[in-house]
Amino acid sequence: MTLFQILMLGASAFFAFKVYEHIKTLKDGGSEGIDTSSHENKTANTFSPFDPEALVIKADEEFEAGNLQKAYALLNEANAKKAQNSDVLYKMGYILQQLGDNEEALRYYKEALEQDKENEFIHNSIASIYRAKGEFVSAKMHLRASLAIDDKNPITSYNYGNLLVDMKHLDEAKEMYKKALELKDDFKEAREELEKLG
Repeated sequence: MTLFQILMLGASAFFAFKVYEHIKTLKDGGSEGIDTSSHENKTANTFSPFDPEALVIKADEEFEAGNLQKAYALLNEANAKKAQNSDVLYKMGYILQQLGDNEEALRYYKEALEQDKENEFIHNSIASIYRAKGEFVSAKMHLRASLAIDDKNPITSYNYGNLLVDMKHLDEAKEMYKKALELKDDFKEAREELEKLG
């Protein structure tokens, strides 16, 4: 069964249940137990039978399979059901960045960071977008924040080294590449960049 078929089956079952509830209420002659508020006041949970956690799991599977658009749509639905979950927001930003929409990705990363200020990966991702935009001061600020959270992550040291090369601070860049190699001696990319700098 495809995801679409599963969604349609779930939606059909949900609406059949709502019709049953409505008919039962009419037979009972009352409206107790029925939400009579307008659709505007209903949440996404009212309309979809899948909980946010199940949607995130399915989104992860789609991402692993290379279906970025499907993964994003599932995460978007999960976010609509349980807004401001930093992991979901981060994943949405990451997918958008992979799809080349850096501005929208940055917006989601910033929302995720508001919820989880101590997440080094969010800081790293924000820094990568700022670096790509040539906003080196902002990129440096986020890489420093990432290092303050965990100075044992070789990827952060490597990314910081790359930024310093862009900023023409070559001696500092060498130190960051060396640090990355101290943390992970088989870090091929860091070794190659260090060798380029002599």
